Amino acid sequence: MPYPADTAETVPPTFAELGVAAEIVDALEELGITHTFSIQELAAPLALAGKDLIGQARTGMGKTYAFGIPLLDRVFDDADIEELDGTPRALVVVPTRELAVQVGEDLLRAAKYTPVRVTTVYGGRPYETQIAALHEGVDVVVGTPGRLIDLHDRGELRLDRVAILVLDEADEMLDLGFLPDIQKLWSALPQQVQSLLFSATMPGAILTLARSLMNRPVHIRAETADTPSTHATTRQVVFQSHRMDKPEVTARILQAEGRGRTIIFARTKRTAAEVAEDLAGRGFAVGSVHGDLGQGARERSLEAFRSGEVEILVATDVAARGIDVDEVTHVINYQTPDDPMTYVHRIGRTGRAGHSGTAVTLVGFDEAHKWAAINTELGLEIPQPPAWFSTSPQLYQALNIPDSAAERVGQAVKVHGEPANRRPRERKRR
Repeated sequence: MPYPADTAETVPPTFAELGVAAEIVDALEELGITHTFSIQELAAPLALAGKDLIGQARTGMGKTYAFGIPLLDRVFDDADIEELDGTPRALVVVPTRELAVQVGEDLLRAAKYTPVRVTTVYGGRPYETQIAALHEGVDVVVGTPGRLIDLHDRGELRLDRVAILVLDEADEMLDLGFLPDIQKLWSALPQQVQSLLFSATMPGAILTLARSLMNRPVHIRAETADTPSTHATTRQVVFQSHRMDKPEVTARILQAEGRGRTIIFARTKRTAAEVAEDLAGRGFAVGSVHGDLGQGARERSLEAFRSGEVEILVATDVAARGIDVDEVTHVINYQTPDDPMTYVHRIGRTGRAGHSGTAVTLVGFDEAHKWAAINTELGLEIPQPPAWFSTSPQLYQALNIPDSAAERVGQAVKVHGEPANRRPRERKRR
């Protein structure tokens, strides 16, 4: 039986109260982190004790530190784990390059005052740099399945001393077809390994994998069974929008009062590129992450978004899985998601960690059937979204858009992260 979260109004414990090493607690305090989130409160004591566990929580609930803090604590100072000698003691497997970077950075920050060395490996980057880091000595390796297997097959990544395995976003790895790679990596590990599996949902294939390879895992869930699929702090605005009017509608939404960091989701790489270019042509400072961009450009866009250099990021679903920013005020579904869980993952990027947020979904007239499935599955009670246009007063009222909002906000600029020789195209007036 999963352990549900305690619904009583109690102050969550601090990491220090859970017995986390002082060096890690000090690093977390510098980041403004003292008290635990629900999934961290439930998971940390079990993980610190060396138990196998399955942690289930939605995006934005603090899963990274739920496994990351116990992992660093045990690698740093646990009698059951061999003394550090430069060969990996922990392996964290994630589905995407962007998530690998994010998780690696989070662990590095938490390990600041410990001798634990963390390195991140993923495709799209030269092997030589990553191999050199492994040769210098590393205690925790974060990586994507393909690159981890490549480095292991080359004899560069030793897995025979790994004591802790983490599978993060396991359901996403299943969706991306990484299950055989996970099984191959797992088979290369010692028999006695602590396994921590974290996921927003628990498909049958993931549970089967867990039962077959984990040692009597404890299943914890950071919410009760009847908890809504979406954050209560996220306001959802859904309306029908004509495909030809979506660029104009989006430009108005981006001028809403109180709008901060915003993620715009597109279903395809082509649409993501077109939306980013259109917005840049309207004078918006915008970055993009999608599969047609090189890894360097994607990382530059993500870093600019995290740092606040740009406040608008256009992304496809796969590319966005590494975006872990709490202060996202708006999510715009430029294209309706293909399924309910994609919708949940998308709008989970706002309303995180106690912040409020707004999720706007533009339902094209040819996307009504997709919205109907999402509405029914999630019980959103919006079976017939109203039809609004960029000139509709209801749009302005619903999203607090000032009457002065226009189709453009300045001179055309370049999409952040794109090559310097690529010039934005000026929009043609209709």
